[in-house]
Amino acid sequence: MVYLDMLHEGQAAAVQAMANNAAIARYLKDVFPHPYQLSDAYFFLGTVVPLHPGQIFGIYTDEGLAGIGSTLLQSDVYRHSAEIGYWLAQPFWGRGIGTEAVRLLTAHAFSIAGITRVFAGVFANNPASMRVLEKNGYRCEAVHKAAIVKWDVVMDEHLYTLLKPEHP
Repeated sequence: MVYLDMLHEGQAAAVQAMANNAAIARYLKDVFPHPYQLSDAYFFLGTVVPLHPGQIFGIYTDEGLAGIGSTLLQSDVYRHSAEIGYWLAQPFWGRGIGTEAVRLLTAHAFSIAGITRVFAGVFANNPASMRVLEKNGYRCEAVHKAAIVKWDVVMDEHLYTLLKPEHP
């Protein structure tokens, strides 16, 4: 069983242990540090999460915390959109947990009044995340050429979207 729930500072050691992995960091924006220190986990849980109430969640299984997911509400002319993001600890890869987490994050985003579009940017070197989104009905709307520089490698970003009328 996969579910979303709140995070708390008491999980800092668990978050740090899971997040301190180059195989995860290589697919995430630079705001996600590597190496991932315990102080980074405390900052994330104590500062970042409270700045986005109801938008950042733990991804849990029967085994406990498996990763982090978010549905970040956009503003200004993008106010009807939400960006989802997610990562799983490596032991949880390839088990369908990411697919279910994206389903839950998407449902949560569309439950918010006014949200009609959910999107996710995916690095070109992450086909597994593209498949997770496609399994949830997302479509590749655009490929932003040479839009990302991660660890001195320039690559494309694939923009996946799902519109509310398309959502089951």
